[in-house]
Amino acid sequence: MEAALYLIPCTLGDTPIDQVLPSYNTDVINGIRHFIVEEVRTARRFLRRVNHEFPIDDSVFYEMGKRSDANVYASFLKPISEGLPVGVISEAGCPAVADPGADIVAIAQRKGIRVIPLVGPNSMIMAVMASGLNGQSFAFNGYLPIDDSERAQKIKFLEQRAQREKQTQLFIETPYRNRKMFETLVRTLSPKTRMSIAAGITTQDEWIRTHTIAEWRKETLPDISKVPAIFLIL
Repeated sequence: MEAALYLIPCTLGDTPIDQVLPSYNTDVINGIRHFIVEEVRTARRFLRRVNHEFPIDDSVFYEMGKRSDANVYASFLKPISEGLPVGVISEAGCPAVADPGADIVAIAQRKGIRVIPLVGPNSMIMAVMASGLNGQSFAFNGYLPIDDSERAQKIKFLEQRAQREKQTQLFIETPYRNRKMFETLVRTLSPKTRMSIAAGITTQDEWIRTHTIAEWRKETLPDISKVPAIFLIL
């Protein structure tokens, strides 16, 4: 197996592995014993789901932690220089996309290490696919400000950009604040602006709807306070 940095997607929930990940990923994972992870416990659980006989005790886990440290992160890549493959596993979805794994990849690129992304669920792309909004031009904006006035200001800015450039704007929120985000959006956006909410993608709680803001003001939002969601406007 090639000594490279493998970006290993994981499920977005308790969805069966074979429903969202190709069998090739399992073959790659089975050949790796060094893993860079966000949280060791959840990474171990994921590996057991991929292969219930995976040799966890023979594996080495490097935890990224809360704060990035370039020197520490660079040391995680040392096995590659010794001819061994290293995998990156995030908490959900694809590593390095809205994810601290991006810092690991940046270091690998600077060092000339080959980076190999594996196929897996990407909630942003899937949300665009299912929204009916512009899939030719879209932008992911991450988390919006927590402060109410700053958040409203940012929402209006994104709405103006969407109108001006005909570009779908995507952003996310911590699940327990999804309801508050929804209330701010329907209060702040123009009635004719279209908004899509994509929650629990690929899970049994999957819920995706697109309406104008005028229509959303008449809708009852289901409880998505514990479900990861993506908000899209155009």
